[in-house]
Amino acid sequence: MDPQLTEVSQQFERFKAAFARKDYNTCSDLLSQLKVLLTKFTSLPPLFENSPNAAKELTIARDIYEHAVVLSVKTEDQDAFERDFFQLKPYYVDARNRIPSSPQENLILDLNLLRLLVQNRIAEFHTELELLSSATLEDPCIKHAVELEQSFMEGAYNRVLSARQTAPDATYVYFMDLLAKTIRDEIAGCSEKAYDYVSISDARQMLLFSSDQELLTYVKEEHPEWEVKEGFVVFQKAKETAPCKEIPSLQLINQTLSYARELERIV
Repeated sequence: MDPQLTEVSQQFERFKAAFARKDYNTCSDLLSQLKVLLTKFTSLPPLFENSPNAAKELTIARDIYEHAVVLSVKTEDQDAFERDFFQLKPYYVDARNRIPSSPQENLILDLNLLRLLVQNRIAEFHTELELLSSATLEDPCIKHAVELEQSFMEGAYNRVLSARQTAPDATYVYFMDLLAKTIRDEIAGCSEKAYDYVSISDARQMLLFSSDQELLTYVKEEHPEWEVKEGFVVFQKAKETAPCKEIPSLQLINQTLSYARELERIV
């Protein structure tokens, strides 16, 4: 075997061993070294030069970037996820006819769709969907993300939260928890504008918690400006602390009269 390919293979085995024991700091260090080593392979994107070991080099590089994407989920680093996913994507698209498809491809694609959904990048979400083949769209992993987006857009938040229990892989939990938080923050913002106060029971149901303690923990950590007293969650304090902008009524009247005079002159 080529010495460079041997070095990458050995380093990658050390990475996978560290990943298996959840030593993510070591994984990050080894990943940085692996990415440097991969720059020596001219068979990789964007060059795709032919060589005796091209298929092996493309395959191991794809595997490394797939592990990098999953590592970014484990370390909850969305910026790293985006960088590593875009480094990985050419192996799914441009190298499709050069090496066999990866069994992890649809799972990784679905993780990226979930990331876009969590970040409310809906236009990009649909752009990514349009790039997928009809067969890929039928995959359970991809269907999972599509159904989540539909439920989210319809406001069927219970379906979104219950989807966490049926996620195709444990790797999804990070993004599913972020999506749950996004939903609760949206409901919380609407609730404090619509009501002065609600009962703890009603607040628990609105914010989709299964227990009062979960609700109280959420209020303490995310909305300390709310008050919990006598069995109610009081939003009025939050409204009072919000700055109230004065409406420049005289300025608006003068502008309106000016527009009216201009319109009269035109007519």
